[in-house]
Amino acid sequence: MLDAQALADRYVAAWNEPDAARRSSALAALWAPDAPGHGWASGYSARTSLTPAAPGKPAGREGVRYRAAPTARLRGDVVTFRWEMVLANGETVLASGLEFLILDDDGRILVEHPFAA
Repeated sequence: MLDAQALADRYVAAWNEPDAARRSSALAALWAPDAPGHGWASGYSARTSLTPAAPGKPAGREGVRYRAAPTARLRGDVVTFRWEMVLANGETVLASGLEFLILDDDGRILVEHPFAA
């Protein structure tokens, strides 16, 4: 059985990865290769360009990192979890939201619906 919290943690870790090659690999492991995506990105390969991180900088956003709240849930083929964007060297929450992920039979992401609060 899929561990929803482990998936949520891997998801935010991918966005935090400063190395483009490792980020691409992490995203490839999460997403189904033929995931349709949104109008702004299609499948995991397009998502690698959404996080152009400079070396040593998390997810291309200087001074911030993402974390998943420890409340991820799995219902059928859907995983939901809350996330927070915090200062890299602290706990100040700058933004938060909800991720709604639809998975394929292998537990890889087919569709993402992010909601920012």
